[in-house]
Amino acid sequence: MATLDATLDDAPLSRFHSRAIVTAGMGFFTDAYDLFIIGTATTLIAKQWSLSSSETGLVNSITLISAFVGAFVFGRIADVLGRKKVYGLEAALMVGGALASAFAPDLIWLLVFRFILGIGVGGDYPMSAVLMSEFSNRNNRGKLVGLVFSMQALGTVSGYVAGLALLGAGVPDGITWRLLLGLGALPAAAVIVLRRRMPESPRYLARVEGRRTEAAAAVSSFSEGTLSADAVPDGAGRRLSLWGFLSNPRYLMILAGTAGSWFFFDYAYYGNSVSAPLIVSSVLGKSASTDLVHVLALQLIVFTVAAVPGYFLAAYTMDRIGHRRLQLIGFPLMGVAFLLIGTVPGITTAIVPFLILFGMSYFFAEFGPNTTTFVLPGEVFPTSARTTGHGISAGFAKVGAFIGVYVLPVIKGDFGVSGAMRLSALFALAGMLLTLLIPEGARRSLDELSPEDVVASAEEIVACTGEGLAARDGVRARTT
Repeated sequence: MATLDATLDDAPLSRFHSRAIVTAGMGFFTDAYDLFIIGTATTLIAKQWSLSSSETGLVNSITLISAFVGAFVFGRIADVLGRKKVYGLEAALMVGGALASAFAPDLIWLLVFRFILGIGVGGDYPMSAVLMSEFSNRNNRGKLVGLVFSMQALGTVSGYVAGLALLGAGVPDGITWRLLLGLGALPAAAVIVLRRRMPESPRYLARVEGRRTEAAAAVSSFSEGTLSADAVPDGAGRRLSLWGFLSNPRYLMILAGTAGSWFFFDYAYYGNSVSAPLIVSSVLGKSASTDLVHVLALQLIVFTVAAVPGYFLAAYTMDRIGHRRLQLIGFPLMGVAFLLIGTVPGITTAIVPFLILFGMSYFFAEFGPNTTTFVLPGEVFPTSARTTGHGISAGFAKVGAFIGVYVLPVIKGDFGVSGAMRLSALFALAGMLLTLLIPEGARRSLDELSPEDVVASAEEIVACTGEGLAARDGVRARTT
């Protein structure tokens, strides 16, 4: 008879996988919209409130630093209390933060509300990635988690379209930026509704909490009978303590790879993406505040042509190429694009060549580390520390994003676009080297990738019985 893990690992793709993609992906749609729309909004806010460059940088980046808090806190809580108990709470923070930001009376309150929003955004990273990973089969896990992440593309495009629509319709700048920030509450509200119907992760129920009968029922319920399982009596759960996780050399090395490579990637990616209106308008030789419609239209074209295909190509090919291997491919090619922009004489004043290289950097970011840094941490850590590991990785990544967003305008002012791009190329090289610390996850079961029963010592385990708790010993399942 097949075990619960084997049933999930070998399950054919079906409607329940699609439902999980939509449920998890809508959160990431919201994350992307909220994070990337701020670059457009602050262009208008800075003009209305006469913000300095440092104040503008703080508005752009405050959500990213609070995302570090959200990712770590929600990631750990989800390993202690369960995925479902906190799945949706982070979306509620996003609803509240977005609506409050739209009504912010001054800079201080805007920073407070964007900070609250960022906690929800950060918390959504480990939740969306890990739940989809734990519901996935082994052969299509990269594709399924990658499709969740691809909702970032749709959220980003929606932000550009919303900005163009409002500005093109002649809506006053002071109302436009408030509407742009407030619209982020709509998809977040949809997330709350969708996630109330999402069951707890069967792998978490069986392995961590020992609720094997409920785990079997969750598989059958969520798959609408596509998969069924016969459960044996419940047993004690197996939990890896936070100290046990952080003090384990194997997990610590992998964490250095997932968190470190994501940190360096997000510095380059968010720095360039959030500051894209500033970069593009600089190359065009125009003021972003006076010609924002043209700048947004150009960004939309470049992102749609270069970045969007990269997201979906990565999702549909990474299981064949390899999750880590795709990251090792994307980092250097993205870095080459940055390096060419930073070193080829006159490239930052030649509009067409610049846009080609800027688009190339977008493509190889998506068809590479932007997607894989989200996928890998959700599969290489043990069940009882999976959202913790992903949350720490995502949190450190957002620290890198915060630094990139905050300092890139300063670097551009001192060293020009070329200097900023050369530094981004160096960070891409660092990210590639740290990727070597991460095991390959493609077409491997979660048990094989993160054998907590083998690696963890007795002192690191909480509530462990003599029989242990492995779902493979507790649930016999069959595929119908």
